[in-house]
Amino acid sequence: MEQIILGDYVTAPTRGAIATTPYGSLEKFELADFLAQWTGLQREALVTLGEDRRIHPSAFIHPTAIVGDDVIIGPDVQVHEFTTVRKGSVLCAGARVGFNCEVTGAFVGEGAVLGHRIGVNRTILGARAHLSAGVTVAAINMTSDMRKPDREVIMRTGSGLYRSGTTQFGAVIGDDTQTGNNISIGPGVAIGRRCQITSGVTLAIRTVPKDCTVTAPHTMETSVRRRRSTFTR
Repeated sequence: MEQIILGDYVTAPTRGAIATTPYGSLEKFELADFLAQWTGLQREALVTLGEDRRIHPSAFIHPTAIVGDDVIIGPDVQVHEFTTVRKGSVLCAGARVGFNCEVTGAFVGEGAVLGHRIGVNRTILGARAHLSAGVTVAAINMTSDMRKPDREVIMRTGSGLYRSGTTQFGAVIGDDTQTGNNISIGPGVAIGRRCQITSGVTLAIRTVPKDCTVTAPHTMETSVRRRRSTFTR
């Protein structure tokens, strides 16, 4: 099976105390290995930082935002109105999280920007990546009971299938990647560095090489057809 090395996609944190935790070695991890160890790595990072360094004093957190007890927030981070950050998330130095976002079990790299109304779940977002409004990253496959995901997330790569080893994985989104709005990503996506994902794209179970542009069908290609009416006059 092809390996996915995180260092080919994202840059480990270098600013703040988080760089002294296991996240400082992020680039060395193979994706499936990282996903298998992520919960333990988060616990180790919390122990290393201690409660007094878990949230950097220079971070801005709006009074209406909700931040979980196991979340790590680095220097100069901004978390804006009505946003929730929870379940072992990490916001690295200089990250910006906009209005009414939901960040769950995610790693947000240095200088990354999440615009308004964004939901990311079990996702690794690279440095300086920029997600525009209305982007959703889903982490589980459809199943009979969505509260209990039971299908492993598997991706298509250039050489075959890649097994993530987990039922919950959204995406790896590379450094400096940009998106338009109203985009659905995941489960099971790896997007290379410096990609552009245009508005309206739906992307799942695949890898995208670095320096690519991903587009949705043009609006002129949209199909419009009449529905059979069940009403009588």
